[in-house]
Amino acid sequence: MTVTATSVGESDQLDPRTAPGARTWARRLVRLAPAAAAALSGLLLYVSFPPRTLWWLALPAFAVFGWVLRGRGWKAALGLGYLFGLGFLLPLLVWTGVEVGPGPWLALVAIEALFVAAVGAGVAAVSKLPGWPVWAAGVWIAGEAARARAPFNGFPWGKVAFGQADGVFLPLAAVGGTPVLGFAVVLCGFGLYEVVRLAVERRRTGEVRRSAAALGLLSLAVPVAGAVAARPLVSDTAEDGSATVAVIQGNVPRAGLDFNSQRRAVLDYHARETERLAAEVKAGKVAQPDFVLWPENSSDIDPFANPDARAVIDTAAKAVGVPISVGGVVERDGKLYNEQILWDPAKGPVDTYDKRQIQPFGEYLPLRSVIGAINKNWTAMVRQDFSRGTKPGVFTMDGAKVGLVTCYEAAFDWAVRSEVTDGAQMISVPSNNATFDRSEMTYQQLAMSRVRAVEHSRTVTVPVTSGVSAIIMPDGRITQKTGMFVADSLVQKVPLRSSQTPATRLGILPEIALVLVAAGGVGWAVGAGLRGRRAGDV
Repeated sequence: MTVTATSVGESDQLDPRTAPGARTWARRLVRLAPAAAAALSGLLLYVSFPPRTLWWLALPAFAVFGWVLRGRGWKAALGLGYLFGLGFLLPLLVWTGVEVGPGPWLALVAIEALFVAAVGAGVAAVSKLPGWPVWAAGVWIAGEAARARAPFNGFPWGKVAFGQADGVFLPLAAVGGTPVLGFAVVLCGFGLYEVVRLAVERRRTGEVRRSAAALGLLSLAVPVAGAVAARPLVSDTAEDGSATVAVIQGNVPRAGLDFNSQRRAVLDYHARETERLAAEVKAGKVAQPDFVLWPENSSDIDPFANPDARAVIDTAAKAVGVPISVGGVVERDGKLYNEQILWDPAKGPVDTYDKRQIQPFGEYLPLRSVIGAINKNWTAMVRQDFSRGTKPGVFTMDGAKVGLVTCYEAAFDWAVRSEVTDGAQMISVPSNNATFDRSEMTYQQLAMSRVRAVEHSRTVTVPVTSGVSAIIMPDGRITQKTGMFVADSLVQKVPLRSSQTPATRLGILPEIALVLVAAGGVGWAVGAGLRGRRAGDV
């Protein structure tokens, strides 16, 4: 028997187990494509964040997200938004499980992604409105605003603005803070998709509404033009003279949670590095600093209650001969505080600042009884909750006013702004990242400080126990930085500034305005949908 090509083809077409099966798989793949695209676009947004300098990837990330959500029902949009959130937050926040295992990391991401899911539903709702990229970008910022406030006083890590420290949009931070900067990036991303969509539609149909095309192009052009127009707000010119600052990184005996058992060693390391710096100053190798900044937790031994710790700090202060800001853990009236202590070489401790935005599950344990019943290890790690400070912290150090923003607080808009409005001419962000080993957390936090420098037009110093410590100019440039897990010091003359940017003066108002934009867009979309259903019923 001779088998021909024709007979084989006819046989395949008649076999019900082949062609229909292939079509079924093809249909499944088509149905899965939006879900895969949502997750991958979230991953693309993650890749745009530090330590990489691929800030521009945020634009195609939101363009794909816009494509995935356009015209979807709210249930599908919730799921797609959740997948985008997982793609973004799972790798971004992996550092939260470095020392405590994957459980807390996965739980945090699962909760935070719910906010992104809600944003997905909102973006889908407004996606058919005229000028939808504006409404959709407002919805994203509304989601960030909610995430920065709840649960447990919020977790703003992963704001789009924090991935833009190297980007062209950065000057917009001085206009309206992180909400305006983030809004511009997201608007540009959605605008990119709208321009591509309209171009495809025109090629397919030969026509497109001029108003829609104009709005799409404006969504792309206005954020870029706004960033260019905001450039004059970015300056590193000294307005109130300058100060020579020293940043001390003493290092820790070893990374991880274990560093807490080496509290005396950590204190000794920072005192030793300060004394080494004093010797170099005396030898004429380094400029005499006007003041010295130590990191958070550089003295976890309470120097008010322990004479030996007090003596170590006092000796270091006398050696360098200038005031030191010391990060300590202090117990007062039965309460525990994460405290910055202004230590004068002649008078000893003369002022303090207590951290106000303390970290849930790190510095205090929400729902202690419930969590203790689930996992007693958590209650063992956080035996006593830290108490919150109530006042801004601005130290007067050799005539310069230094605003203190302790570690986790740098992620919160209000915590940084309050120091500037209270008179800070520069900002210090003392931090302790030793518990997160060599993860990306350090670089993500450093990028936050760069954004804050531009937002408020202030020099920002970042003293960290184990690195990366840095000095950042008011224009967001890093001029000096250390390595990780080394003892080192940075000395530099930095500008002092007292003028306030529009972002500083406006405070929360831009964020409120953008939340109202989101509410207006969603309200319009829901109202239009209800009217359409009623018309259909008639």
